[in-house]
Amino acid sequence: MSTEPTELKQELKARIIQHLNLQDRTVESIADDMPLFGEGLGLDSIDVLELIVLMDRHYGVRISDPQQGRTVFQSVNSMAEHIEKNR
Repeated sequence: MSTEPTELKQELKARIIQHLNLQDRTVESIADDMPLFGEGLGLDSIDVLELIVLMDRHYGVRISDPQQGRTVFQSVNSMAEHIEKNR
């Protein structure tokens, strides 16, 4: 079951909004390359834990190394790329 990269990114955005309860956001308001932390989406360290659970539960992709998490959770692009490589 292969998902088109664009579809995967749209799905990821929707799941991030739902999973992190970002009521002020829409899928359209999150750019694929927008930083997820800091000036971008403004996520914090607690949100990282939620993203790790989301990736494991919905995509079967585990992240155990914090350094890997930093790379994976830079943007929706980097998350989608990691999922595609590790499914």
